[in-house]
Amino acid sequence: MEIGRWLMLFGALLLAVGALFYLGGRWLHLGRLPGDFVWQHGSFTLYAPLASSLLLSLVLTLLLNLFLGRR
Repeated sequence: MEIGRWLMLFGALLLAVGALFYLGGRWLHLGRLPGDFVWQHGSFTLYAPLASSLLLSLVLTLLLNLFLGRR
């Protein structure tokens, strides 16, 4: 039964991350926050989504601590 619980948790996490990416582009402007850098030089483009990465990391950390807790 333990593997079933982990698979359900992993599926829910994938659903949440997928919804965040799907809705994030529309309402949260992920990838276009202040702190997301784009450098273009000729045909070379470097994209560094620092602010979006920090925000996503914070949200996932809070969700995992909420659901898994500290045992």
